[in-house]
Amino acid sequence: MDVSSSLMSLKASASPFLKAPSCNSCKRQVIVRASAAKREEGKMVISKGKSGWKIDFSGEKPATPLLDTINYPVHMKNLSPQDLEQLSAELRAEIVYSVSKTGGHLSASLGVVELAVALHHVFNTPEDKIIWDVGHQAYPHKILTGRRSRMHTIRQTSGLAGFPKRDESIYDAFGAGHSSTSISAGLGMAVARDLLGKNNHVISVIGDGAMTAGQAYEAMNNSGFLDSNLIVILNDNKQVSLPTATLDGAAPPVGALSKALTKLQASTKFRKLREAAKTITKQIGGTTHEVAAKVDEYARGMISASGSSLFEELGLYYIGPVDGHNIDDLITIFEKVKSMPAPGPVLIHIVTEKGKGYAPAEAAPDKMHGVVKFDPNTGKQFKSKSSTLSYTQYFANSLIKEAEEDSKIVAIHAAMGGGTGLNHFQKKFPERCFDVGIAEQHAVTFAAGLAAEGLKPFCAIYSSFLQRGYDQVVHDVDLQKLPVRFALDRAGLVGADGPTHCGAFDIAYLACLPNMVVMAPADEAELMHMVATAAAIDDRPSCFRFPRGNGIGVPLPSHNKGIPIEVGKGRVLLEGTRVAILGYGSIVQTCMKAASSLRDHGIFITVADARFCKPLDRDLITRLVHEHEILLTAEEGSVGGFGSHVSHFLGLNGLLDGHLKLRSMVLPDRYIDHGSPSDQIEEAGLSARHIAATVLSLLGRQKEALQLNAKML
Repeated sequence: MDVSSSLMSLKASASPFLKAPSCNSCKRQVIVRASAAKREEGKMVISKGKSGWKIDFSGEKPATPLLDTINYPVHMKNLSPQDLEQLSAELRAEIVYSVSKTGGHLSASLGVVELAVALHHVFNTPEDKIIWDVGHQAYPHKILTGRRSRMHTIRQTSGLAGFPKRDESIYDAFGAGHSSTSISAGLGMAVARDLLGKNNHVISVIGDGAMTAGQAYEAMNNSGFLDSNLIVILNDNKQVSLPTATLDGAAPPVGALSKALTKLQASTKFRKLREAAKTITKQIGGTTHEVAAKVDEYARGMISASGSSLFEELGLYYIGPVDGHNIDDLITIFEKVKSMPAPGPVLIHIVTEKGKGYAPAEAAPDKMHGVVKFDPNTGKQFKSKSSTLSYTQYFANSLIKEAEEDSKIVAIHAAMGGGTGLNHFQKKFPERCFDVGIAEQHAVTFAAGLAAEGLKPFCAIYSSFLQRGYDQVVHDVDLQKLPVRFALDRAGLVGADGPTHCGAFDIAYLACLPNMVVMAPADEAELMHMVATAAAIDDRPSCFRFPRGNGIGVPLPSHNKGIPIEVGKGRVLLEGTRVAILGYGSIVQTCMKAASSLRDHGIFITVADARFCKPLDRDLITRLVHEHEILLTAEEGSVGGFGSHVSHFLGLNGLLDGHLKLRSMVLPDRYIDHGSPSDQIEEAGLSARHIAATVLSLLGRQKEALQLNAKML
């Protein structure tokens, strides 16, 4: 069995998932052929026909006799290619069944089943490092690396993360919840390996849109210069946007060339001959080298993708395209690349089909990119019905209405047409909506260029994703005072997606910019008004944040057309005495619930909606301070945000020198793991109960505060 002896020397860990199995556990597998199995009542049937493996999804649970024998990658080492094909079919069935019960990322993971199987068969993880980018492709990897029994907990409170996570498993070499970081991280690991005198392999799997970001090309450029051994696998599923959806559906996938050509390109002899020819002609010099290079490029052009010369010019040895669903081809190429003696980075271009092997996902990989629970037989998702739309949809509806009346309004997103709602805008205004790929830096500066020429760009990017383009926000937009409008979706806690997607920091990182108008709506109607406000602000940049989830059901502006709000003006929602709560954003609704709870204790408080973090409503804050003993600020953001700006204003103006008790309620100074939204809010200490208990404590009624907290224990 070909298992690296270094697996024997791994240190023990407190977690079974942070410990690789000993080779002593590698007993010979007993192979149960699914093709010979008869249908069992209520079971899925996995069988092999002339055209490949078929899976019957009409039952409740897949029969996976071969997968049942695989707990860790080391258990796959003695399987034949035919066995690995069966394992892939069973793994695909397992993913469909598992995700149908939990929800999660489906199509991308189905597309890399054979890739994950081949990688773990050929390479010796965890000593060999595999980096999955983007991380939502990693479900097959998780199942094959000791976590199958916990897949039913994925993306749930205290369960498995939806992305690779270093402290979850020793097999997760690098966390990748965002995108396009794998080549940079892999190159760093490869250089560290060389400096430390190790000889393990590093494999960066990049795809599902991740190759559209500039960082990937920066890393390839540097890898070509450093020339360390690094294997880059480009998973090409023709995916640019995440999810893929326009309202008209996704583009069809593209096939691959024959395995004979792919094996030829992976040949060690081919590479050695090529490198030897280049060395000889370089010594001869002049036109001989140029002619040889041209012949080589032409020959490779006959058997490879038209873009191969780009990767070659960056310094990567290009192999491909390869059929990413052909186990034989993948194993042959990986084994040959693994054994190559010549140093340097290699890029293997594989072509896969997103949603492969599951008909509903093959037909609509965009709609089954991220799913809720669904029926495996039909693919129908069990989406809960709501009387209100999502905040995302309210934003899109409002922006469309603004664009109908102002032809200068344009929209930009970074490969998130479905996630930001701009697919609806694109359907209405195809010439005024721009998907730039997973390239937030470019998106921001592109929007700045549009604004510089007099257009009115709305740049819709998730709060956590805008972090990737922060220098451009500062240098290209705010410094030049260009009127780019940033719509920050997924602000605050985001539930199952966890800390990688949590929009905790945008208030702090945007409100510190001198020219930026920073606002947040308390509800969906306010969101529409802020879209109108941003459209009207044409002398400086502006932004507004809104949460994941649905609106609360307030009356909407007529025809979804918001009315611009006076910049820097908040509002009082509830008048009371002694205590004032100043909320910023959607947490205002939680403050109102806390006020209702406090009425049961005979306490009647004031609740105000700040609306703006910058500029602050100084008159409103001054009034609240003069009329109340206690001022509480509340926000679903990190320390350094709205509460800090209020505190700074109060300190500068001497309003903290008297009777006032000031408290700021913010997200705790730590990352909050994935889980249900209610569990996350409880962990953060920002529920209505927490706010009410804080008020009771400040009023000297600690016993009642403790009793209120005890109700939830």
